[in-house]
Amino acid sequence: MTNILEATSFGPTSTTDDVLSGVNLKGKRILVTGVSAGLGVETAHSLAAHGAEVVGAARDLNKAKAATAQVRRDASPNGGSFEMVELDLANLKSVRACADRLLVKGEPLDVVIANAGVMATPFGHTADGFESQFGTNHLGHFVLVNRIASLIRDGGRVINLSSAGHRYANVNLDDANFERTPYDPMVAYGRSKTANILFAVGFDKRHRDRGVRAAAVHPGGIQTELGRYQDPGRIEKMIDQINQQRAAEGKGPFQWKTIPQGAATSVWAAVVASADAIGGQYCEDCHVAHVVPDDLPVATNEGVRGYAIDPKAADELWKKSEEMVGESF
Repeated sequence: MTNILEATSFGPTSTTDDVLSGVNLKGKRILVTGVSAGLGVETAHSLAAHGAEVVGAARDLNKAKAATAQVRRDASPNGGSFEMVELDLANLKSVRACADRLLVKGEPLDVVIANAGVMATPFGHTADGFESQFGTNHLGHFVLVNRIASLIRDGGRVINLSSAGHRYANVNLDDANFERTPYDPMVAYGRSKTANILFAVGFDKRHRDRGVRAAAVHPGGIQTELGRYQDPGRIEKMIDQINQQRAAEGKGPFQWKTIPQGAATSVWAAVVASADAIGGQYCEDCHVAHVVPDDLPVATNEGVRGYAIDPKAADELWKKSEEMVGESF
């Protein structure tokens, strides 16, 4: 997984085909969570079609089986393979059972792509009593990835899917479950996406001595079923704000990405980019993002807030997450 294409510059319109052009992943074993729709299916498909052995994790195996029929068809002609494992990130019993199955099997992993997630859901709780978005998007992956860390080969990678939505909110470790704070679906989403970035920073720090690097990625604005709880009016208002910001910077209007464009940054960070370049970083549009001031508008179209890559904050989140799930890693 060296940067064999470093002379090529990829950007917002690059697709998974673009970033994997000429790349042979035969012999690489990659776990992708959330393979029942959208980005997860495309990520699994592009990797398997380039020869990787892909393990797809999903809560609803029947839905995932139907969604990944093409993944299986396109894997074998190129030496790739695709198998599935059951994983409900909103239930730590399921998360631990999934990790146990992978550990018993004992097959090493080159990359883990923590792709699954929920967005802007109505207020609710996971099976373990955590606020739904923080519990599913962060804590479920926190337990899974840490439990299977021993399977990740030296030189491997962990890629956490975050979002520009991290700009809505920093984590709130004093009230992670909205017991005292009025619930706002996008604030909760923002907290969980900031947590995804901080977890990558924390994991990278703990595993880089053996060459395992972790990064977070923002796939871009994509119309997938992830947005099913979104208020269309709120989305329209946000795009208007982004376009005003872009116009002020002399840029063209916001464009939705296709799913292959959206999955490109995950794939780029997982198997193409230089490990040292992406380790502990937040990536977007197939490059490492620059840090933007915390007081910039939420609608800022690019960059990562400083609080989301703060190593001290990452350590605090790690400790709090261990307390919440009752496990030390």
